[in-house]
Amino acid sequence: MPSPLAFDLSSILEERTGFDEIVDVRSPAEFAEDHIPGALNCPVLNNEERHEVGLLYAQSPFKARKLGAALVARNIAAMLETHFHDRPKHWRPLVYCWRGGMRSQSAALWFNLIGWRAGQLAGGYKTWRRHVVGLLATLPTTLQWRVICGATGSGKTRLLTALAAWGEQTLDLEALAAHKGSVLGGLPDREQPTQKWFESCLADRIGRFDPEKVIYVEAESRKIGVCALPNALIDAMRAAPCIEICVTQQARLTYLLDGYAYLGDNPAAFAGRLERLRGLIDNATLERWQTWALERNLPPLFQELIARHYDPLYARSQHKNFHQLAGARQLVTDDLSEEGFRKMAAEVAGTDISSLP
Repeated sequence: MPSPLAFDLSSILEERTGFDEIVDVRSPAEFAEDHIPGALNCPVLNNEERHEVGLLYAQSPFKARKLGAALVARNIAAMLETHFHDRPKHWRPLVYCWRGGMRSQSAALWFNLIGWRAGQLAGGYKTWRRHVVGLLATLPTTLQWRVICGATGSGKTRLLTALAAWGEQTLDLEALAAHKGSVLGGLPDREQPTQKWFESCLADRIGRFDPEKVIYVEAESRKIGVCALPNALIDAMRAAPCIEICVTQQARLTYLLDGYAYLGDNPAAFAGRLERLRGLIDNATLERWQTWALERNLPPLFQELIARHYDPLYARSQHKNFHQLAGARQLVTDDLSEEGFRKMAAEVAGTDISSLP
């Protein structure tokens, strides 16, 4: 039987549409930690089976291969009867495993015997991981960044969304990290990704940008929740020209109360998050804030958070970290409605508001 044709990652990235589907045949645990964006997980060995074969391999490689072959054959048969039973004759999948070894070779071989034109990723996931690390270490410094700055509650992320709706290139780091970036930034319905999965999504996004066009990104610290930004990206952002949204405290308070209303649904968890400020805020103030959180009394709590935590932090960090903030183009507004962000996007992009979608 001929071996499946192995494809180099660089050629696949150039084509982008060379395959109909990417199939990751690694275990669910491997897939959960990281994978090629858009890949479908169809493991030829599940978590327990992979562990069992690995333990046996340390005793007898021959017995491990025999057991592994039986398990892989059984699982490939199951996926042919379920996941892939309706794939057409012309379907062309790209298959990969950890390092382009027996797991992906087995699946690709059977796909080809059926008549599908399956390819195997040379080097497997490890090739993808090397690509991600290399791209994130070099590409960000070659791109044209514009950093959206502004105090907490000024709507930086919403401006990015409005710019994207107009067709501008944007990078929403908080969406990729599933976190709003502040001490209260964890989302109620989403876990943060692993660091590797965050980097894979980031590399995939950055790799699709047109280097001839500007990319808008929100000012961030080195970490968004538990996700760390690559050094090259941080350095490029901090050296880039800035656009600053200037909004009054009252308008930002209204915006924050609306955007963080869900914190009132779980007051105990909210009070627990505030504990992270211990040592940064005096104990009496922190205890008052936690009491307000438990009482769901959000207006005075957020008003003091703005005045005593967020704004002083912004004043200390932004001018220090973003070198061109002093000369930033300023967007002065108190209109944080959808129409207000449309107008700001039009001003930033240099377009007529009447032509915005």
